Amino acid sequence: MDHELLRPFRRFRLKTWPDFSRILIQKDIFVVVLTGGIASGKTAVSDLFAKLGVPVIDTDLIAHQIVEPGQPALDQVSVEFGRDFLNAEGRLDRRKMRDAIFSNPELKTRLENILHPAIAAEASRQVALLDEPWCILVIPLLVESDLFPWINRVLVVDVEEKIQINRVMARDEISREQALAILNAQSSRQDRLALADDIIENSGSLEQLQTRVDQLYQQYTALAEKS
Repeated sequence: MDHELLRPFRRFRLKTWPDFSRILIQKDIFVVVLTGGIASGKTAVSDLFAKLGVPVIDTDLIAHQIVEPGQPALDQVSVEFGRDFLNAEGRLDRRKMRDAIFSNPELKTRLENILHPAIAAEASRQVALLDEPWCILVIPLLVESDLFPWINRVLVVDVEEKIQINRVMARDEISREQALAILNAQSSRQDRLALADDIIENSGSLEQLQTRVDQLYQQYTALAEKS
C-alpha cells in the first residue's frame, strides 16, 4: 500500500490537497456515485448497498470531518469568515453559517471554494485505500461539482418533488414554504437526471427499493469485473 495514503489528513496544507487520482487509476477501483435531491432516499439506498457488503463513502460525513477542531479547512473558514462563526467549543456553528449563506450566493461560493476541494481530496484518499473492486461514493451535490473526474458511473435516486416536499416537512418539522426554498436552492431534478447512468425511482415500498438495489448490485459487480 502506498504510504502516502497513511498520512493523517490534517497534515495536508490548505489549498494543496493531494491528488490521489493516479493511485485510483492504478488500483482500478470502479466508483459508482450515488446522488439525488434532498429527501429522495439516498441514505436508504446507501444503507442497502452497505448491507450487501459494498463500501460506502459519504461526502456529507467527510464534510463534517474536515471542519472538526484542528483541521486546516476549519482554520481557513475562521480566517475567511471570522471567529464569530465558531461556537464556544471552537467548532463550526453550522446553523449560523447555513443562515448566512442561504440567501447570499457570494458567501456560499467562498465557503464552497474552501470546503469542496478538501472534501474531494479526502474522498479520493478514502477510495484509494479500499481493497474492494468497487464502491459507492455518495455526493449529494454532484451537479454543482467538477472535482470528481475519476468516477465511473452515476446513480441518481429520483422522486417527485411533491414527495420530497412532504418528506422534508415531516423530517425537519418545517413549513411548506421553507421546504420549497430548500428545494429551489438545489440543482433541478432535470439536471440531476441528465447526469444519470442509472436511476432508482424511490416512491414505492422498501421491498421495491431492495429489489432495485439488488439488481444494481449485480450489474455493478459485473461492470467492476470487466473494468
